[in-house]
Amino acid sequence: MEQLINFYYRLLERYSAFTQMRYLYDEINWENQLILIRGPKGSGKTTMLMQHILRTFPDKSKVLYCSVDHFWFASHKLLDLAEYAYTHGITHLFLDEIHKYGNWAQELKNIYDCYPMLHVVVTGSNALDIIHQMYDLSRRCRVYTMHGLSFREYLKLEGVADLPAVSLEEVVKNHQEISRDITIKQNIKVLLHFERYVKEGYYPFYRDESISFGERLSQVIDAIIFNEIPAVSNLEYESVYKIKPLLAVLAQQNPYTLNISALGKSLNASRNVLLKLIELLDQAALIRRLYASEEGWEQVNKPEKILFNNTNLMYALSPNADIGTMRETFCASMLAKGHKIAMPQKGDIVADKKYLFEVGGKSKGFGQIANIPNSYVVADGIDMGFENKIPLWMFGLLY
Repeated sequence: MEQLINFYYRLLERYSAFTQMRYLYDEINWENQLILIRGPKGSGKTTMLMQHILRTFPDKSKVLYCSVDHFWFASHKLLDLAEYAYTHGITHLFLDEIHKYGNWAQELKNIYDCYPMLHVVVTGSNALDIIHQMYDLSRRCRVYTMHGLSFREYLKLEGVADLPAVSLEEVVKNHQEISRDITIKQNIKVLLHFERYVKEGYYPFYRDESISFGERLSQVIDAIIFNEIPAVSNLEYESVYKIKPLLAVLAQQNPYTLNISALGKSLNASRNVLLKLIELLDQAALIRRLYASEEGWEQVNKPEKILFNNTNLMYALSPNADIGTMRETFCASMLAKGHKIAMPQKGDIVADKKYLFEVGGKSKGFGQIANIPNSYVVADGIDMGFENKIPLWMFGLLY
């Protein structure tokens, strides 16, 4: 226990210089007794916990942070930690990497019921099977999902501009006025920064100069494949080692329209195994499945299109990635926070069954979506739009 406590205080010192708060911080009701924060590895969950402790608790001895992959948990349970906290005046526990603890859902339920004065915040992989493992916790636990840095957050972190988040409705209705204010009145060269962001700006660790971004992102991908996915699934050893070849195939497409038969032959895998791997990769925030927009499609069929979860992953796995795929990937990654997206019959992305977007370069026209209500061209390479033609980068202001 002494080692856990010493590690906690060392981390506090390490994170004391991190001052910019992520978008999710103000969305969380920190007064809830039990909170789960899911998110992809490297998205900043641990940093946010430490920032919350530093800014909220004058008496740090009332708090304890630990990662449950610490060797202390090899011979102790979460319940042992809760009992220690209760008997030593600790009121708040912050537990990282909960997916690495086998019986986490049941023990958190027991802690919630047996220690009502103890507040617990846990973080875990995006791949956590919340639906199946949290049936007993559904009435007790408040779940939040952390996404990577938006383009808006990136601009703030870079010291370029502190812009307010805007809603999707504001983007489609007022994009001309908003973009004019940013690019002309504030004189921000958004396209220059956007080109950097799509390659190395989604993960907060891009600022860590101790290791190259590409190397760090490669480590994140390997950790998700070989540690996080096996921890939350019953995949056989052989299936786990098909994930990297699967990602390599997906990275070569522009974007990948799913052909299970062809994919199965190239990877020597059955249909069921492939669909399971694709599901897990989506849950783990490595890829994104887009289903046809017809009602109920996703319950009975395979996804129509597969994109990478974000543009940084796309470029890491395919340095010469198709520019058109990058545009769709960025648009989908920004819309996915707070909106239901699907693949329409015409156009590229439909959001909330209402807004239809055709994504392309600066010369993209309306031919494919002509005369469709609430349809818009989302164009890369322009800093300001006109009428129903919206700059691509503006979707990075959504959170």
